Amino acid sequence: MQNFKYSREEKLKKNTEIALLFEKGKWRSCGNLRIIILKDKPNLEVESHKFGVSVSKRYFKKAVYRNRVKRLLRECYRLNKNLFKEAFGEKTLAMMFWVSPEMPAKFQDVEEQFIKICHMQKRPQ
Repeated sequence: MQNFKYSREEKLKKNTEIALLFEKGKWRSCGNLRIIILKDKPNLEVESHKFGVSVSKRYFKKAVYRNRVKRLLRECYRLNKNLFKEAFGEKTLAMMFWVSPEMPAKFQDVEEQFIKICHMQKRPQ
């Protein structure tokens, strides 16, 4: 059975981890979604898989709308977590952003863009 939880241990919250992610991470984009990813490397150890979401106040002034988009992003990750781990690896730090002032029309639009990013990144086996 698949694990569809987005547990506390999986959430990216530490300022040190976020700073490291922005300093050494790689950006990927598809439509209105952007993801910054830091993979586990021999010279740069990542202890476990952590994931976060963010929506800029510049695009959505009201917290109600920011929170709605963040809920959509988290749900998209939660349902497609296995695809994400398959594409980017088990030990990664990642953060997903919505970079458009337009509210997503429906969840399927966000999910489609997320799946495209994962398929673009699929690692050769």
